[in-house]
Amino acid sequence: MGYINLAAGWSFKTSSYTTCVTFSEDGKYILGGGYDNMISEWAVPNEINSKIFTVFVNRSKAKLDKMLWEDALLYAQKVIKLDHLSYIGYQLTHAALRGLQRYDEAIDAFTIMLSKLDHAPEAHIRDLRQQYIHPSQAEDAIQRAVWTELEYAPLRPFNTSTGLLCDLAAQINGLRRSAEYKELLSSTTKPSDLQTGLITDVVATYFHCVLLSHRWEETQAVLHDIQDKVVHELDGLGGIAKLQSFCKVARDAGYRWAWMDTCCMDKRSNTEVQESVNSMFVWYRHSALTIVYLSDVPPSSEPGALARSVWNERGWTFQEFVAPKVVIFYQKDWSLYLGDRSPNHKESPAIMKELEDATGIYAQALVNFRPGMTGARERLQWASKRVTTVQEDVAYSLFGIFGITLPVIYGEKKQNALGRLLQEIVARSGDITVLDWIGQPSEFNSCLPAHITSYTTPPSTLPSLSEDDIHTQVSSLRQSVSTALALKLYDQLEQLMAPRFANCRLHLPCISFRVTEVRRKSGPTKEYRIKADGLHDLFITTAESLVQFSRAKPIQQTFLLVRPWDRDLLGVPNFAEQPDFTDDTESTGDWSEAGFPVDDSQPYDLSRFPGSSPVEEEPVSRALRLMVRPGQPFDAFLLAQQRVREYKRIASDYNIIAQVKDITSVDDMDIRTVEIL
Repeated sequence: MGYINLAAGWSFKTSSYTTCVTFSEDGKYILGGGYDNMISEWAVPNEINSKIFTVFVNRSKAKLDKMLWEDALLYAQKVIKLDHLSYIGYQLTHAALRGLQRYDEAIDAFTIMLSKLDHAPEAHIRDLRQQYIHPSQAEDAIQRAVWTELEYAPLRPFNTSTGLLCDLAAQINGLRRSAEYKELLSSTTKPSDLQTGLITDVVATYFHCVLLSHRWEETQAVLHDIQDKVVHELDGLGGIAKLQSFCKVARDAGYRWAWMDTCCMDKRSNTEVQESVNSMFVWYRHSALTIVYLSDVPPSSEPGALARSVWNERGWTFQEFVAPKVVIFYQKDWSLYLGDRSPNHKESPAIMKELEDATGIYAQALVNFRPGMTGARERLQWASKRVTTVQEDVAYSLFGIFGITLPVIYGEKKQNALGRLLQEIVARSGDITVLDWIGQPSEFNSCLPAHITSYTTPPSTLPSLSEDDIHTQVSSLRQSVSTALALKLYDQLEQLMAPRFANCRLHLPCISFRVTEVRRKSGPTKEYRIKADGLHDLFITTAESLVQFSRAKPIQQTFLLVRPWDRDLLGVPNFAEQPDFTDDTESTGDWSEAGFPVDDSQPYDLSRFPGSSPVEEEPVSRALRLMVRPGQPFDAFLLAQQRVREYKRIASDYNIIAQVKDITSVDDMDIRTVEIL
């Protein structure tokens, strides 16, 4: 008799005639061959089987640590054969298959592992199931990330690898078939994996899309030219060549998706056109990269060629540049402008200086642009010299600039489209500077311009009072104006509502002055002298012919000079425009309700408010400060009555600058809201 040493000090007594000892594949039996060539088998004792199981587990883990995936998988499979009811073999198999990038099999192994945990007889093993999530939960989390990402993505981009247009379903199916998706799904195994941001990052990277900004030319590829066709295989002529080059540049830069406005939209679908026009700014904003193609800038151009490009004059290219965060310019031969290989030309001082000179917009505003109503009049001036092929696009191309969503109605004509845009700006922001323009009035509403070029002239800038001047005039008014009168004026102006539109009619809050005389000066121009109650005489020039009248020769029609009312002059803070202080850690314990520091050690100084208590004085001071404002020169509108309580604005060739004769003559001011057609 002899002993055969197997491993780790285990020994078996066996016949002296046995020439070898071999384990069965499942590790549960010892197979022995005798002198008669017969196979004998002995069951491995349970304690020995458990130790062999541990050896294989440890060997699989060691191979995993060394990234020897095939070896790790081999030992993991032996673990399963030793005990197919245990979850451990499937856990090791999942890890090894992930290393081998056999993700589908890895997911299957992980699913079986969860099942083994669910049905384990030991309670402490079943409790381990709480540490993991099912692949279906990971799929749900990935799907949510997909919908969030595609919310800001173009509807129908190109797959730069296949050269095919893909709708939403094709994009999602492509993700599910991709190695990135399967790797992500196989690695998302624990609840904490849902919170790391990895899902969001992987999904965002997969759907990163490059958008093109370019000037439309005579021959452009449209949807029916390329739908269901491989772009790379088409004849490279005209717009197709541009599309092919664009897709190649995007693909070479490592991006899977690319979008071009001429051919990635179904212009026969009103629904798709509506969504695309209103989403365009957002698409460019969330693009991974926007490529600007300058077809009129030849190769090896000198600095200044970009500034001269027609691209700077087009309507749509305004938002296509200010919206994206990363922009790169390419010349006619698809070489980099100025050979600039930096990852973002918005960070190039030389290129941004060219664009600043070409557009008249500060480089900082171009780089850090944010959509919205702030500075509406200046934004209209920026867009005033740009042109579009389709007349309504003059307005539609600005929807994103102002953060506005409106119906897209091609065929409504330019004045109506622009009128609806301006109406929305005034209605939502209350910004009356939009009414500051020179030119022809719109058929939409006489207070709005017929053409966006009317905003080319900078807004009127009148001298402003310094704080010392205001203080001096307030002191003077204290002596000449009764408190009751000042408070009455303030109360009347405070009651005025913000301007609003209804059925193309502007309801304009204002201070109005009745015109008492209109006289035309002699000469070829239509220049009129205007007199109004409470105002200094003034002159206006207009293309319209005005009826002449005076107090001695009155007419039935009423004319008004009005000052559109700006609620900001009330001196009351606009909390809608205040920053969010929810995270401000500054203590409010040392601040009074009025916002001034409280010092309890000193008595309150009533001498600062002669003749009244602080509670009374604060409104009075504010009212007196307000009275100073109407006394300054202001931009006035001349209104002509049409029907009872309905007026039309008379457009002038220059800003009408009016001034009150005596601010204390409040009775000459008619504070009201007029309806303007």
